[in-house]
Amino acid sequence: MRFGPLPLTLAEGAVLAHSVRLAGGRLRKGVTLTADHLTQLAAAGETEVIAARLDPGDVHENAAAARLAAALVPDPEDAGLRLTKAFTGRVNLLAAGPGVAMLDIDRLHRLNRINPMITLATVPDCQQMTEGGMVGTVKIISYAVPGTDLDAACETARGALGLARPVLRRATLIVTEIPGGAGEKGVPAIRSRLEALNLTLDRVIPVPHRCQAIAEALGEADSELVLILTGSATSDPHDVAPEALRRAGGKVERFGMPVDPGNLLFLGDLAGRPVIGLPGCARSPALNGADWVLSRVACGLAVNHDDIAAMGVGGLLKEIPTRPQPRRG
Repeated sequence: MRFGPLPLTLAEGAVLAHSVRLAGGRLRKGVTLTADHLTQLAAAGETEVIAARLDPGDVHENAAAARLAAALVPDPEDAGLRLTKAFTGRVNLLAAGPGVAMLDIDRLHRLNRINPMITLATVPDCQQMTEGGMVGTVKIISYAVPGTDLDAACETARGALGLARPVLRRATLIVTEIPGGAGEKGVPAIRSRLEALNLTLDRVIPVPHRCQAIAEALGEADSELVLILTGSATSDPHDVAPEALRRAGGKVERFGMPVDPGNLLFLGDLAGRPVIGLPGCARSPALNGADWVLSRVACGLAVNHDDIAAMGVGGLLKEIPTRPQPRRG
């Protein structure tokens, strides 16, 4: 592509780089100049324009954006995404419903190294999405790019972006009670979290903050997902709630996460069903580490010790007004 000043006599078929005011209106940048446009420009006293001329093998920005988006998402329905129409070299990749963004990070990095004019911006991997949320945006920065570079980008990133949709449908919440505690205060916030993932909270079981009582409630729960919200913070891998899970025949995969707020989460399994011990901050609707685990679990994604360990660097880390002891003096 060649870019720069161009006499009107040579400008037919070029792409206008800067808008020009005319007597009858405005000729906007990005338009492909026709003979009629050039006549209007000459009548306005213009002798040249700043424009881009495509070389053989170049692909116009809109066609290039559409091709790259189609390569990233070959089957939008299967990927859980919808693609907007290319405009000014841009195609947005939108979530077709709630879920978790799934990115092949290595291949997307390689895509963005091919040509600085061919770009893809995305949300972080595994970010929870709502319907219509932008998972990514393809942007061709220049008015055209070499077809060979576009081919390389399409091949590199083919199928590298999608949305994991929720697969679980029902959840049970066990709430432990202590004298003077919060009781069921956090239930509405937790129900909203679940509904955002197309999950129904079909049962809330209040129990005393005792190991045996929690174990019995775990035995009663028949939903695909079990959540435990304790009246007193779980502060050790052998505290009341994790021990109750073991007593009920389950196992604790991980206690504690390097995400703040949300440190005091534990994740376990009971007869093949995920069990999440929620941190106290889950009583608030504000984003916390439990959301990152809950969204993945709801979408049927395996979450292990290493996954949670990797959530620390570049993680949430923010103050919340409900903390009685702020982290700065």
